[in-house]
Amino acid sequence: MDFTIIAAEMKLDEEQHYVGHTIFTLEGQKSKYEVTFFSKRGNDWDYSLNYADESGVEEEMLQADARLDQDDDLFDALLDAALDTMKDSE
Repeated sequence: MDFTIIAAEMKLDEEQHYVGHTIFTLEGQKSKYEVTFFSKRGNDWDYSLNYADESGVEEEMLQADARLDQDDDLFDALLDAALDTMKDSE
């Protein structure tokens, strides 16, 4: 299953923690998703997945979340897209 990255960003918050977002779509699904990344030091990442626009099919959202949890390549690609925006702004 392919994916398309629509937008991404990563910033350091006031406490110097990493907070970022990547908006993407998955092949065969109608919804756009936004994954939010958080890390205190930039090496151990927490994430949450939400709809980027309006709500969609719940089963598809659950599939997308399971894929993020199990597919390291997808997770890393979405995270790298956000991290790359920090490098571009330096």
